Amino acid sequence: MKFKYFLTYLTPHRSVLLLAALFMLGESAVALLIPWIAGQFAMGVVGDSSAWGLESGQILLLLLLVFLCQALFRFLNSYLITRSGAEILAQLSLRLYEHLQSLPMGYFHATKRGQVLALLSNDVAMLSHFVTGTLIGLVPMVMTLVGAIVLIALIDWQIALLILLLTPLFYITLKLMSRKIRPVSSALMQRQADHLSVFEQSLSLLSLIKAFVREPLERQRFASSTQAVLKLRLQQLQMQSVLAPVVQLLASLGILAVLWLSSQHLTSGTLTAAELVAILLYGLLFARPMSGLANLYGDIQQARGGAERLLDIFSVAPEPMQSGALEFGLGLGIGPVRGEIEFHDIHFHYPGAEPLFSGLNFQIRAGETVALTGVNGAGKSTLIQMLMRFFDPQSGVIRLDGTDIRTVTLASLRRQFGLVAQHVLLSDVSIADNIAYGKPGASQAEIEAAARTANAHGFIAALPLGYQTMVGEQGVRLSGGQRQRLALARALLIQPAILIFDEATSMFDPEGEALFLQECHEQLRSRTVIIITHRPATLALADRVMQLKDGQLIEVKNDKL
Repeated sequence: MKFKYFLTYLTPHRSVLLLAALFMLGESAVALLIPWIAGQFAMGVVGDSSAWGLESGQILLLLLLVFLCQALFRFLNSYLITRSGAEILAQLSLRLYEHLQSLPMGYFHATKRGQVLALLSNDVAMLSHFVTGTLIGLVPMVMTLVGAIVLIALIDWQIALLILLLTPLFYITLKLMSRKIRPVSSALMQRQADHLSVFEQSLSLLSLIKAFVREPLERQRFASSTQAVLKLRLQQLQMQSVLAPVVQLLASLGILAVLWLSSQHLTSGTLTAAELVAILLYGLLFARPMSGLANLYGDIQQARGGAERLLDIFSVAPEPMQSGALEFGLGLGIGPVRGEIEFHDIHFHYPGAEPLFSGLNFQIRAGETVALTGVNGAGKSTLIQMLMRFFDPQSGVIRLDGTDIRTVTLASLRRQFGLVAQHVLLSDVSIADNIAYGKPGASQAEIEAAARTANAHGFIAALPLGYQTMVGEQGVRLSGGQRQRLALARALLIQPAILIFDEATSMFDPEGEALFLQECHEQLRSRTVIIITHRPATLALADRVMQLKDGQLIEVKNDKL
């Protein structure tokens, strides 16, 4: 069952939801009492005495009291359901976020970010509302249906039998019409996710769009996506608009049938006027939840689509964070990492792509600086991603200090690397928080020391707010060179055994590159360094230069590049 997994989120709230269900049942019980009291009022109006000997005015006061109780029950169950729904929404969102963080990078390479955002923004909220609202609401709905038919049967069993005979016709019509809604609802949810992807991509490429004057074309692209969503939404609304009147018409025909039979029984004397009033009110009470089934079917179909997408993502296996029993680090099992790296007989290909490496072998000695060159797409960055286990090779072994990296925990493995990439990723927090990203709780002195080593302290101190300056989303308030220095400071703060520069000097002009490399020179002496670059000035720092060609690494001289 699609919703069985998500019902587990109700468990921590079962006491509150049980209380809310009791209030719902209380509201239904009060609702079932109203037609009977109205019948007693009708008896008083026509001159007969009511069951309790109350006068009409007294019965009206009783009805007022009943209405107040009904309103109180509705307020209590609505508040409890809304509060539980908000808490379940928060828990489910957190569970999804944690799972997304645990997924391998390959999942995000194959999935649009907009679809992931749609899961967090649309599907989780819709499913939370369905579980706490729609499913819990079935309890009073069923009670009202059963209670109304039982009370009608106590007054006139033939009328109750007529209603029961009409109910299957109502249900079959509802079922047949609702079948058409399900595929449209599923397609709409998917199209909305795609639409969000278009919007997210446009925002991320805004500078490129403006630079190439692509606003009209992107506007047309977004408009086309909007129209596709609108078309499906209109189809869904059209079907639901047809469904509701059909349900209402069937309910009205049922009431007419009940009126006809009731009038016959009233004429024959087997039914009193007061009982007729009660039966009509019970019939209306019965018709209300039956009409609600139309909305219930639409909610179920939408929730099914959201549940399927969430279950699909929950079924994706996370990274094996604790796959190994060992940990790198002093006193944690293996001892401090020296930085010796070995790739042995590595075979790797991306899903659906040609093999990138077939039997790749190479070794980096501890404390050595190695530069990797090669054409774009040769697989240089892929080697780094395999070393950090963002991807695992299909076969072969990668060893760090002679230890198979698959036998250690991912956390302890990744703590050994300090990455300075071409595209620096910064959070929209302060400069200090960005530098301390890999070492939460680092002191201000440690942060400043790392910044000085990366030669970033000078420009940071010149800013009005210094280390508390907000960098903006993706560091838009800083220059490319400043972002690179922050990335270096962030990497140095964790004191990694292995430092990786992935096209890290691409943001610099030749003079800036020379200065940056001069600043890094001392840092390269004390650790193993891997440099991915094409720039001669950077290659000059390397002890060895390896060229990646046709899936193999070949050592070359600088003057041959």
